[in-house]
Amino acid sequence: YVGNIKGIGRIYQQTFVDTYSRVAFAKLYTERTAITAADLLNDRVVPFFDEQKVSLLRVLTDRGTEYCGRPENHAYQLYLGVENIDHSRTKARSPQTNGICERFHRTMQDECYNIIFRKKIYTSLAELQLDVDHWVHSYNRSRPHSGKYCYGKTPMQTFFDSMHIAYQKNIDSIKQDADFGFDFVNSSVS
Repeated sequence: YVGNIKGIGRIYQQTFVDTYSRVAFAKLYTERTAITAADLLNDRVVPFFDEQKVSLLRVLTDRGTEYCGRPENHAYQLYLGVENIDHSRTKARSPQTNGICERFHRTMQDECYNIIFRKKIYTSLAELQLDVDHWVHSYNRSRPHSGKYCYGKTPMQTFFDSMHIAYQKNIDSIKQDADFGFDFVNSSVS
């Protein structure tokens, strides 16, 4: 929950953070639903990973109703199934299980929202989203990160430096599935 803005209403943020590189994506909505949760993945996350030719294998979410439901009729669960993404959930009432995302929210509050809300009065969600996108772009590409694997590099530098690990995981996954008798016709890893 970002806040309540006069003329816009309640603002919610959907967030994705890659746990290895800390590359982040954030998108704002006026409601918190399974559709909006799936929209972040569909609009920003999956296209990024596809562009890099890296498979998104698994997501970790809290147990909110926007992420969890019956797989056969829950929009987020259906989207994960279509994209062949495994879904893990945090332990109940344990936000520290998703600490990387929680820390990103704190950083975003301190370095983005606390500053932009003092500088400007927003009249539309799109206007606010532009400033959030600018901050996230800067976070990913300009801000050095001290995360476990970042070593002072930006999240995007860490992501690109580690792509060989992702390719190896994809190859291992294909080999493992092939050992169980699945045929991969016309599949390739480049």
